[in-house]
Amino acid sequence: MLFTRPTDDRLYTALVNRDASYDGFSYVCVTSTRIFCRFTCTARKPKPENCRFEDTIAACLEGGFRPCKRCRPLVAYGNADPLVQDLTQRLEAEPARCWRETDIVALGHDPSTVRRAFKRRFGMSFIEMARLRRLSLGTESLVAGDAVIDAQLDAGYSSGSGFRAAVTQLLGQAPARLKGQLQNRDLLKADWIETPIGPMLTIVDDHALHLLEFADRPALPKELDRLKTRQGCGIAVGRTAITEQIAAELAQYFNGVPDSFSVRIAGHGTPFERQVWQALRAIPEGETQSYAQVAAGLDRASAVRAVARANGANQIAIVIPCHRVIGADGNLTGYGGGLWRKQWLLNHERRMASNA
Repeated sequence: MLFTRPTDDRLYTALVNRDASYDGFSYVCVTSTRIFCRFTCTARKPKPENCRFEDTIAACLEGGFRPCKRCRPLVAYGNADPLVQDLTQRLEAEPARCWRETDIVALGHDPSTVRRAFKRRFGMSFIEMARLRRLSLGTESLVAGDAVIDAQLDAGYSSGSGFRAAVTQLLGQAPARLKGQLQNRDLLKADWIETPIGPMLTIVDDHALHLLEFADRPALPKELDRLKTRQGCGIAVGRTAITEQIAAELAQYFNGVPDSFSVRIAGHGTPFERQVWQALRAIPEGETQSYAQVAAGLDRASAVRAVARANGANQIAIVIPCHRVIGADGNLTGYGGGLWRKQWLLNHERRMASNA
């Protein structure tokens, strides 16, 4: 590891609190049962004296510990469950289909297993994802100027009240009020991009990237609400040329190509936040800085807390590399995507810099 290892007391506190930020960053090996678990495991927590913490799955296995059957620590974030791949492919092939749990059962899948798999990977169930996909078809019809009833049918809604409620929840206004407005403004488009450390949600328009976050980030729903309020428009499922650009640039980054990002970023944030984000982008790959160092580089040495808040307000992960900021003592500090991802990204960039 590149960084100071947290104490066992700190790790045990995170284990008891089921702190998701440590999930994948460390594992607990229970000496009384010879089983190792993720920090978010729902099983009863062991006593401190029965806990041994390891940084890698390999170390757990080499120590003679078996993977927990409940939290399944061997399931890698980078490898999508075949069940998830199958259903997402079916959804793309039939985006207007109204999926129900009976359809999932007919395919030989257990609905509760599907629900957990999609929640774990995307932060929403497959049924919720399918509903949003259908609803996006309806909003595209509204943008094209179609009648509300046509948009409703395009979205696969048999109930007019259900369609109105869904559109109102997604876009903030009823379809009839939106029809004329939507012809004069663009919806933001959302889609998922697979990466080696889990899927990322990207929000774009035709010109710039508005949001790029890991799909399981706990604060993501609030970020989406703020984005819709700030932009004054809704978010529909879809892609633009910007989506294709950031997907290609992320692929280059994860393949070890330095300086991969040239995508245009939407101008969110206060002037000070944008200054901090620009300073983050100036930190070379393979290097880190503390909040105090970032503040000093802006000639605002007393603004350490403000820099930390701006760092936390960043909603363009990896491209604006807030993961390159660590504690003054060398410890990894909080990261919305989880500390294990922060460590992974820093190790990846260290290898990139070494190869360069």
